[in-house]
Amino acid sequence: MKPIQVGLLGVGTVGRGTFEVLRRNQEEIKRRAGRGIEITVVADLDTQRAKGLVGEAVKVVGNAKEVIANPDIDIVIELIGGYTVAKDLVLAAIEAGKHVVTANKALIAVHGTEIFAAAHKRGVMICFEAAVAGGIPIIKALREGLTANRIEWIAGIINGTTNYILSEMRDKGLAFDTALKAAQELGYAEADPTFDVEGVDAAHKATIMSAIAFGIPVQFNKAYVEGISKLQAQDIRYAEQLGYRIKLLGITKRVRHEAIAEKEAIELRVHPCLVPSKRLIANVEGAMNAVMIQADAVGTTLYYGKGAGSEPTASAVIADLVDVTRLMTADPLNRVPHLAFQPDSMSNLSILPMQDVHTSYYLRLVVADETGVLAKITGILAQTDISIDAVLQRPTAESKQETDLIILTHTCLEAHMNAAMTQIQALKSVLAPIVRIRKEDLS
Repeated sequence: MKPIQVGLLGVGTVGRGTFEVLRRNQEEIKRRAGRGIEITVVADLDTQRAKGLVGEAVKVVGNAKEVIANPDIDIVIELIGGYTVAKDLVLAAIEAGKHVVTANKALIAVHGTEIFAAAHKRGVMICFEAAVAGGIPIIKALREGLTANRIEWIAGIINGTTNYILSEMRDKGLAFDTALKAAQELGYAEADPTFDVEGVDAAHKATIMSAIAFGIPVQFNKAYVEGISKLQAQDIRYAEQLGYRIKLLGITKRVRHEAIAEKEAIELRVHPCLVPSKRLIANVEGAMNAVMIQADAVGTTLYYGKGAGSEPTASAVIADLVDVTRLMTADPLNRVPHLAFQPDSMSNLSILPMQDVHTSYYLRLVVADETGVLAKITGILAQTDISIDAVLQRPTAESKQETDLIILTHTCLEAHMNAAMTQIQALKSVLAPIVRIRKEDLS
C-alpha cells in the first residue's frame, strides 16, 4: 500500500524530533498504522539548516503554502507556533482537504472553535495530542479512555518551566529571579519567559482540557490566569512547615451554582496553589508534568511524564499521525469528535467568573507586633463569612517590631476574600501588601 505522505511546517525542536523518531521507528510505526508514513516535504524559512537536518531525500521549501498546495500531501504537521500565520496555514490546509496535526496549544485554545468548525465542514481531522503535556497522552485519555465517565474536575501541573522553578525554590531556598535564571541556563525557560511564568501557557492547555472534559467550546478569554513571578521564598518555606507544597496548577471543574440559570457552571483557572504534601501531584518535581482527573466511574487517575522536549512531544505528534492514517478512509461521522462530544451536542455551560469561585486560602501578613492586631484581622474575616482553619506566627528577619502572620482559611467565596483583604490591608498595623495563595486539597 502506498505510504501516507506528510508535509512538515517548521523544523524547530519538535519538528526535528518528529522527523528523527519517525525515521528511527518507521518499521514499528508501519506495523501499527497498517501502512508507511513518510515526511516527504518540509517547509522552513531557513532552508539550508532544514536541508542539513532532513537530508537530500526530502524536499525542502521556504514557503509553507507550497506544502499545502502539493496534491500528493495527505497530512500537514503544523509546528510553527503562534496565533496568526499558523492559523492561516491550518485553515488553508483544511480548505485544501488536508488532515492537520499540530502541537500549537495557543492556536487551539484561542481559535479552536473556528478551526474545528471548518474541519467538520470539510470532513478532515485536526489532531492536537502534542498541544497539552508533551508526551503524556492526556488528550486521548480524555477523549477516548474516559469516555464512559462524567468528569468532575481536572488539576494539572502542565508547565515544566514553572514546576522546575518552584522545585528549585523549595529545594534550595532560592528567590524566584535566581531560580528563573537557572531554568534559562538549562534551556527550560525562554529568554522571554512571560508565557510560562505568568501562567499563559498553562491556561492554553487547561482551556483545551476543559473543552474536552465538559463538551464546551474552547474559551481561553474566560480563563482566570495568575503566574508565579510574585511568589516569595518564605511562602514556600511556610507552606512546607504547614504540610503543603506550592504548585502552579491548571484547574477546571464542574460546580453547582444556584445563581445561574443552568444551575451548573465550569471553573477554568490557573494560579499557584498550596497542595497537601501527601498528594502524589505535590511530589512531581523538576520539569515534569502531571494531570489528575476525577471522574465518577473510574475515580481519581493520575498521568505523569515529560511535558516538553523534542522527542517526548514528537511521540505525541506521531501518535496523531498514526490515528489519522488509521481513520482516513472512515466516514467522518464515525471518527472520534475533536472535543470528544458530537458537534451538535456541545454544552453551553458558563465559565464561572473568579469572584464566584469557592476555595480556601493561605494568607501571609506582615504586621506590627502589638496587642490586638490578630483580633482585628479575625474580626474582619468573620464579618465577611470567612472562617479560620489555622494560624501561624513567625518573626520576620527585617525587624523585631514586626511579625509574619500566616492564616489558613476554610472554603469561602473569592468575592468575600477580596472584600476582606481590602479592609485588612487598610489597617495601620498591616505593614506590607498581603500575600494570598489559594489552597486545593484535591481529594
